[in-house]
Amino acid sequence: MSEDLQSLLNKINRDGVEKAQGEAEKILAKAKSDAAAIVQSAKDEAAAKMAEAAKAADADAARAAKTISQAARDTIIEVGKAIQSMLEKLLAQNVDKALANEKAVADLAAKVVANFVTTGDVEVAAAGKLAAALKATLAAKGAFKVVTDESLGKGFCVKVDAGRVEHSFTAAVIAEELAKRLRPELAKLVKA
Repeated sequence: MSEDLQSLLNKINRDGVEKAQGEAEKILAKAKSDAAAIVQSAKDEAAAKMAEAAKAADADAARAAKTISQAARDTIIEVGKAIQSMLEKLLAQNVDKALANEKAVADLAAKVVANFVTTGDVEVAAAGKLAAALKATLAAKGAFKVVTDESLGKGFCVKVDAGRVEHSFTAAVIAEELAKRLRPELAKLVKA
């Protein structure tokens, strides 16, 4: 009987071990399956995050490129304005310097006024010393009225038809007209 009991115990033990091994294999297979699913889910999530990060990086790069392009354009505009301002100041200084020569300005005024000989009522206005130089120069040219106008600064102004038509040859007007003619050429230089 002891052998039968031993054999029965061995059989129960074997059946229990086999059943435990079967359960362990099922648990292990489920754990491997679950682990594979978790790993795949993590890979999928990582791929999605990488794609999202790449898209965001591309968008950031596009915005940065646009910002740099706008900054470059703004810099060119600002440099152009600075150069234009500098050249206009130099131009104004040179016009002022040229208009400081009263004899040359009086000769210029005489040539301008000669064009109005047939119009009759012509008035020439200038500041201080230039007005005196103009009176002396224009006295021989005919009946032109020369008046002193300190607000003109350097240069002169010719008024025709009782002041209804006025032609200014002041430093500010001459410099502005010259600057208008230089701006397109300056713009070409700045853009080149």
